[in-house]
Amino acid sequence: MDEELRSLTERLRQESRGTAAFDRLLATEDHDELAEVLTAPGQPLWARELAAFRLGVAGDRRAFESLVLLLNHRDPPRCASAAHALARLGDPRTARAAAALATNELRVAYALHPVRLLTELRAPESVPALITTLERRLRPHDPYRRVALACVEGLGALGDPRARRVLTEALAQPALAEAAARALARIPPQRTEVT
Repeated sequence: MDEELRSLTERLRQESRGTAAFDRLLATEDHDELAEVLTAPGQPLWARELAAFRLGVAGDRRAFESLVLLLNHRDPPRCASAAHALARLGDPRTARAAAALATNELRVAYALHPVRLLTELRAPESVPALITTLERRLRPHDPYRRVALACVEGLGALGDPRARRVLTEALAQPALAEAAARALARIPPQRTEVT
C-alpha cells in the first residue's frame, strides 16, 4: 500500500466509522462496483472519495469528474488525494481541468493542489496557468502566499524560459524572493545571437 493510499484509508476509515461498506470498498477489485458508487444517489462523501481514488490510481477514467470535484474541495486532504489520483489517471482532460481550477480567482483559496498537480503533469497548460496564477498573487497584500510559493517552485521545476519575467517580478516579494531566485537559477540562460 503506497503512502497516499495509507493516509487516505486512515482518514476515511475514521469518517466512515469503520463500517462494513468501507471495508468492502477498500477490498473490492471490481471497478464497476466502484464506479457505481460515483453515480448512485445518497452515497456519503467518504465512499465517493474512496471509489474515485481507487479508480483513478487504476487508470479508470470514470473517476475523472469526481476527482476534479475533489481537487477543488475545501478540505486540503481531499484535494491532495484527488491530485495524487489524477496524476496517475492518465486522462488527457486533467491538465486543462487543473489549469481552470488554478486560475479561477473565485476559488483561489483552493488552488494549491491544482498548482502542484500542474507541475507534476508537465503538460502544455502547466506553464501558462502557473504564470497567470503567480501574476495575480504578486499584488500587494495578497493573502494566498502558499499558492504563490507553489507557483514559483513549480515554474522553477518546469524550467521554462517563459517564466523568467514573472519570476523576476517575484524577487521583489520578500516571502517569495529566495524561492524565486532558486527557480530562476533552474531556467536555462537566454541565448544571445552572435553576429
